[in-house]
Amino acid sequence: MADLQKWDVEDPDFWESEGKKTANRNLWISIPSLLCGFAVWLYWGIITVQMLNLGFPFAKSELFTLMAIAGLTGATLRIPSSFFIRLCGGRNTIFFTTALLMLPAFGAGIALQDKNTPLWVFQILALLSGFGGGNFASSMSNISFFFPKKQQGLALGLNAGLGNFGVTSMQILVPLAMTFGLFGAMGGDSMTLEQTSGTLIGKIPAGTEAWIQNAGFVWLLFLVPLAFLGWFGMNNLRTAEVSPDIPNPIGSFLTISGMLLIGFVTAAVGLWLMLPEAANGSGFGVPKEVVLVLVIASTVFALKLIPGQIKPNLQRQFKIFENKHTWVMSVIYTMTFGSFIGFAASFPLSIKVIFGYQHILVDGVMTHDTVNANGPSALMYAWMGPFIGALIRPVGGWISDKVGGALVTQICSVVMVGSALGVAYYMKAAYGSATPEQFFLPFFMLFLLLFAATGIGNGSTFRTIAMVFPKEQAGPVLGWTSAVAAYGAFYIPKVLGEQIKATTPEVALIGFASFYAVCILINWFFYLRKSGEFYNP
Repeated sequence: MADLQKWDVEDPDFWESEGKKTANRNLWISIPSLLCGFAVWLYWGIITVQMLNLGFPFAKSELFTLMAIAGLTGATLRIPSSFFIRLCGGRNTIFFTTALLMLPAFGAGIALQDKNTPLWVFQILALLSGFGGGNFASSMSNISFFFPKKQQGLALGLNAGLGNFGVTSMQILVPLAMTFGLFGAMGGDSMTLEQTSGTLIGKIPAGTEAWIQNAGFVWLLFLVPLAFLGWFGMNNLRTAEVSPDIPNPIGSFLTISGMLLIGFVTAAVGLWLMLPEAANGSGFGVPKEVVLVLVIASTVFALKLIPGQIKPNLQRQFKIFENKHTWVMSVIYTMTFGSFIGFAASFPLSIKVIFGYQHILVDGVMTHDTVNANGPSALMYAWMGPFIGALIRPVGGWISDKVGGALVTQICSVVMVGSALGVAYYMKAAYGSATPEQFFLPFFMLFLLLFAATGIGNGSTFRTIAMVFPKEQAGPVLGWTSAVAAYGAFYIPKVLGEQIKATTPEVALIGFASFYAVCILINWFFYLRKSGEFYNP
């Protein structure tokens, strides 16, 4: 039965007799759906590298905008998505939002078949890829209601951690899928590599055929069956604290579409204000920090104006904003998940730009345009960081269930400060060298450590949320904090792109390390002091 009227997982008898089987079924359908969402959201990090390798006629800075567009939109869509479960039900939401991912996946497959496709087409497709980013908020909110508090650290860690494997899966699968005509004549013609490419098993030399369009088409093989699984295998929880008054499925889909449209509009306006005219923006050059504030505030304000039955439900959910811990946890989760998702989005192109080119003084001017034949393949190495971060996230939740979320978060924060400063040192050394590959190994190992710390911290912060907030608020808070943190997928690639253009990429990492140091103090003050309101060691 799709709708469940009774759900009391804090009752051990109900949990063992009815709850566990249903909860696990919903979890194991949710995980691959979320995985595909992450993959479609962030596949521009790989696609842009291959577009450079194939000679698409775009500047590196223009390609960085595609990741920024997908990042900003996906994060913004998490704001309305935070409230979908109460308004529309878990089954209705997961089915529909998973099905929506087919639009950018199919569109990317078509657009990538032609090098003459204009930049604005790719920008619209990057905007639509935001569907995948938004899905995290509704998915996590939904799963939080299915499990008792004592098991939420592991359950949410599995959903988020294995869902985060969408980044790794994409970074492994997309380069492989681009090496052969996976869909035959239906998939379009191949192109010829102008620069060396690669997969996880090695480099691919220039002159080799490649099918870049498969980067989009391949996800349809998973999304179509997953949509059916979501519809026939998941449940709406119709209890008072979860989804008591949802409309019929068509009404739910219309509600979701309308609220997502608000996020698309605010994100698109923010991007237009920020981007230069050459990248189809206004040219006003509004600072990215101002854009973030405007987009978040206008999205929340527009949602408040929605009339009818939705309004009272949203007002009830908006009570989370009256709790100061909503804002505290938003900052802390931005440190962990924001860093993970931002670095995952920018890692491949950063490796390509910093280590794939020689940095040579010509007449007293540092140049960065000569291809480095000895440089590492970004597509061979980039998947390892997100893989470690995603793999270790459930471990972070499990450890936090044993020893406390705030303590684990604190240790991770210290490691993040040290590893970010180390990465900054080797970035600076590489970007000023004619042989940057000699600095790649320590840079790469420190970045892997940084990814591992973000992954463990992701799990520990969610455990803290489960302990600090009442059950009705915990789901929306999970969604909201994940929305704020997801702006890392926009902010980090944008900052790295700007600093690489300014020839000072290390400045970005020093700035991030400074932010992590501030989070150490915040986490200690609110959750590790014995006199704190929520001492949560």
